[in-house]
Amino acid sequence: MAWMTTLADPRVLLHNAQTLERAGRHAEAEAVYVEILKQWPELADTWYNLALLQRRLGKFAAALESYAQSLRRGASQPEQVHLNRAVIYSDDLRQGDAAEIELNAALQFNPQYVPALLNLANLREDYGKRESALALYERILQLDPRQFEALARYANVQTPSGADDPLIARLEAAIHDSNSAAERASLGFALGKTFDAAGAYDAAFDAYTAANRNSRASAEPTAPVYDRARQESFVAALIKIFARKQLLATPLETSPTSTPQPIFVCGMFRSGSTLTEQILATHPRVAAGGELGLIPGVVKALAPFPASMHIATRQRLTGLAAQYLETISRLFPGAALVTDKRPDNFLYIGLIKQLFPAAKIVHTTRQPLDNCLSVFFLHLDHSMSYALDLMDTAHYYVQQRRLMAHWRTLYGEDILEFDYDAFVRNPDAARAQLFSFCGLRTEEATVPFEQVNNAVKTASVWQVRQPVYRSSSGRWRHYAAHLNEVAAYLHDLGIDN
Repeated sequence: MAWMTTLADPRVLLHNAQTLERAGRHAEAEAVYVEILKQWPELADTWYNLALLQRRLGKFAAALESYAQSLRRGASQPEQVHLNRAVIYSDDLRQGDAAEIELNAALQFNPQYVPALLNLANLREDYGKRESALALYERILQLDPRQFEALARYANVQTPSGADDPLIARLEAAIHDSNSAAERASLGFALGKTFDAAGAYDAAFDAYTAANRNSRASAEPTAPVYDRARQESFVAALIKIFARKQLLATPLETSPTSTPQPIFVCGMFRSGSTLTEQILATHPRVAAGGELGLIPGVVKALAPFPASMHIATRQRLTGLAAQYLETISRLFPGAALVTDKRPDNFLYIGLIKQLFPAAKIVHTTRQPLDNCLSVFFLHLDHSMSYALDLMDTAHYYVQQRRLMAHWRTLYGEDILEFDYDAFVRNPDAARAQLFSFCGLRTEEATVPFEQVNNAVKTASVWQVRQPVYRSSSGRWRHYAAHLNEVAAYLHDLGIDN
């Protein structure tokens, strides 16, 4: 790019960088930004744009440094720069303490900066600091009573006093006042949760149904719509392509001395995967990785997947496995084992076992109606479009069972079925079985799972901070009148428990 050095005005190059970025040519755009900043290092906004791009490329250390350069060069909105640094520390690097420092720095510049307050409250929730989170949400609502996302989060942290709790009327009024379908969805899910906790189950179901309707309305036009036939075809393709235990003539080998090694926890969303991870994290050799995006990243690198597995080479798979291990080693230094608790990794067990033939898979399960209902009651990302309709959720559940039956024929000795309801009935026995399967000694774990000091970034954040309770097991009975169609569909397919 020596030709660039002859230019005296960065605007042409900035236009080039933005054009490349819009076209999805991110690595090329990054190179142009770097060249610009060699000649015009004082451009604070360009450092900021470079940092945004570097995070998208997964270059987190580089992004942090570029944000720092933006601050040094006099960024026009330093609070936003600190916020973005906090998100990298929290979401990408799993460094909660560093994230909190950045958020507090943002609030030093602007004490009323709501995005920083929201992120700080959410961070406190992740670590189980309920009272601190509540205080922050209250502070936000004092600044602006129409911060409806904050109100929804505030309600989710509360325990209602009963069906006449003032919080219910407050949520209903906010839903009526909001002009945003996205806000109405968040508020509606919070209202459903509040009604459910108060024992007003019919009102809760109606609130959740409206919330899912608003969630669908808030989706981008390009958001996927659940296609039952397409899901069936995808599962069929996985079963056909991964028809045998190993696709390579000889499997890849992972050194047993290399650390950390992954334990994969997967299953339907809301089937107990977060609880399972917390139980494992009570052992000193295990670090809780949370919902890592690493296996979906491998799938993306192998696009079009799964068809590409027909031509995947040993060199390619070895490189992807090494990259995975290097990433978890960097994120969790010193850990012997790391849980990769991405529920939908059940789709990719065949791929996981090509990359890591000795990998242990913990498949979490739960009573079918409880599981489907809990998914429908959860505000999931629009990419999981099956969650917006109970019958779509039931269909997805059936296809999940179909695929897991296939994986068990291939890798049954390396798959543990961890039943949430069995754990609730007999925690000690289930825990001992889990530890034994993962090669861990039960007696070495001395901390109760509800006291593990780690970030929990799922809707189960408060459930796993409590001792074992049975209220979620058999919950479907409260909603039996609304589940006749789902129950009949599952029964006709031989799924009753």
